[in-house]
Amino acid sequence: MEQTQAAIGPISGNLLFYTSPEPLSRDVHSGLGVRRMDRPFAFAKAGHVVPITVAEFTFAAISYPIIFAGNERLPLAVMGINQNESLFIEEDGSFAVGGYVPAYIRRYPFVLAADEAQQRMVVCIERGADIFTEKKKADLPLFEKDGEASEYTQNAIKFCEDFEGERRRTESFVKLLSDLDLFEQRESIFNMPKEDGTIEPVKLAEYFAVSEAKLGALSPEKLAELRDNGALEKIYNHLTSLIGWDRLVALASNRALRSSGEAPAA
Repeated sequence: MEQTQAAIGPISGNLLFYTSPEPLSRDVHSGLGVRRMDRPFAFAKAGHVVPITVAEFTFAAISYPIIFAGNERLPLAVMGINQNESLFIEEDGSFAVGGYVPAYIRRYPFVLAADEAQQRMVVCIERGADIFTEKKKADLPLFEKDGEASEYTQNAIKFCEDFEGERRRTESFVKLLSDLDLFEQRESIFNMPKEDGTIEPVKLAEYFAVSEAKLGALSPEKLAELRDNGALEKIYNHLTSLIGWDRLVALASNRALRSSGEAPAA
């Protein structure tokens, strides 16, 4: 990695959880280190949806509905039913026991971002992240005395590079589904009981999902191809995950009761 700010152009893109990522540089950041935090996830407590890669579907499906959103059909883990509220992260930064932590969250405060001037990806950090502190107060340095990236920093950079590879693989997976015209629009509806005994349907979300009818209409040869390249397993991970909407409603109800003092903390 080139650890210098020379010839670094504007960083493009709108990144969830990042407000002002800056290129990692030994000249600028040699005085920084990181502190160990038992509850490091407070930065993500407003993330009710978080991007995930196709490699994560098997693990994420146990915890969250996996949906596709927008023109790009971006895969998202749904972590809450209200805007800016994750049901899996508490105010103190703790993560729900047993919940899968998406790689997008684990990557923070590092990220690969586009350098428009050089037409390349550069390693950046969210300088204002709580994990960063002065090197003399830190548990681990970003750079060693000789100016080389520390083992911690090298591992963080490797994680970002691996994530970028999985992100591109995910784009290929989504393109495959799009080319096969497998997506359909769906709504998540919660039937809310009213005091008079009637039911009021409440729409939680609109999203894209794989159509089971379209999937079933594929030729045996195409289904075998999807099976052999691993895509079919990921499709079923996604479809199975959609039963998780009911869990989100239950978690939201329990959090509301806790806030009102009517239910014990989980």
